[in-house]
Amino acid sequence: MGTTVEDVVIVGAGIAGLATAVALKRAGVEALVLERSEGLRTTGTALILFPNAWFALDALGVSHKLAAYAPIPKGYVTDLDTGEVREISFTGANGDTVGPKPVHRKVLLEALADELPVHSIRFSSKISAIETQQHEGSSIAIIHMESGTVIKAKVLIGCDGVHSVVSRWLGFGEPVLSGRSAVRGLAVYPQGHGLSQNVQHFVGLGRRAGMVALTDKEIFWFFSCTAKGITLYQLQGPSLAKDPKDIQKEVLEKYAKDLPHLYRDVVQHSNLSTLSWAPLMFRYPWQVVYGNLSKQNITVAGDAMHPMTPDLAQGGCQALEDAVILGRHIGTSFVQNGRILVPKEMSEVLGKYVEERRWRVALLIMGSYLSGWVQQSGSGWVMKFLRGTIFYKFISPKLFRIVRYDCGKLEF
Repeated sequence: MGTTVEDVVIVGAGIAGLATAVALKRAGVEALVLERSEGLRTTGTALILFPNAWFALDALGVSHKLAAYAPIPKGYVTDLDTGEVREISFTGANGDTVGPKPVHRKVLLEALADELPVHSIRFSSKISAIETQQHEGSSIAIIHMESGTVIKAKVLIGCDGVHSVVSRWLGFGEPVLSGRSAVRGLAVYPQGHGLSQNVQHFVGLGRRAGMVALTDKEIFWFFSCTAKGITLYQLQGPSLAKDPKDIQKEVLEKYAKDLPHLYRDVVQHSNLSTLSWAPLMFRYPWQVVYGNLSKQNITVAGDAMHPMTPDLAQGGCQALEDAVILGRHIGTSFVQNGRILVPKEMSEVLGKYVEERRWRVALLIMGSYLSGWVQQSGSGWVMKFLRGTIFYKFISPKLFRIVRYDCGKLEF
């Protein structure tokens, strides 16, 4: 009980929240991270980090902890309707010397958390209300906890995911359903799988599947389908299969029957504890462009700001970019004011961060949705032409040029 005062409070100990706290720590700013779970949410499988994410991890000083993960040199996209296989090279383009790398989500979160003092992450912390208060001409965020504690903060940053409490306070509604859902899992081969590091994709009417080696004994795989592809379950979360055995059975018996034997074998080797099936959600890009991404001394980052479909593998990457850029803006103000966080400046500081991020993430939301729609939305000749001649040859290369981005250093 009682009231405490903090310089910066971050809601959510996911990728965006932990990375933002690390970025601020490099500037000398202490942040309190509030996490509603009892510990780090390390469940789940993996994510693919493109070079833009590695630039951010370099700036955060944690990329060396993930050096064991090998880059993906190539990708192969198989059209399930025609059998055509298209090769995509990830190395050598745009000056990149290495391709994207798959990383365990758990390892990434632990690498970030290890950079922070133990006391800076407060678990089992649930927010009941947020308000602001004027104090000496500046705004202070008042955070009411379910425990009865009240926390006053000079800056409040919502990194609390797709269903963000902070983004709702800023005026955003819930993200919308994309019309697709996805299963993710991790296959384990104790004696080794023997596969190359190349990523395999399979696309067809209403379906998209893929797999990539994570280590020499683990393979990350996913399967997504449109509303047309779902016969037993609806897109709304509570109606999707929840039991891991049911998820595995549903994929194998209903949706992956005609996929290559190797893919089916990977699904069969899944560690059931890693399986999840959830609807894919996103925020309309125009809401990001025209919405209030910050107000007074409160802002958002990661999925709380820009939930997007996973088709460009940019959700985690953009969260890391957010962290570095937000940390740099706040840290610069902190250092320039004699290592003091001045509340009167925070509205302008957060406004600069928002304007630096707004258009980029809106474009990637749109690009991710377009990528998924083109690859899964039909097998007629028009869609085949659009997918094979227009998208893969012209649009896709431009999207990956947009993805490649250096968010800069954290030098104070």
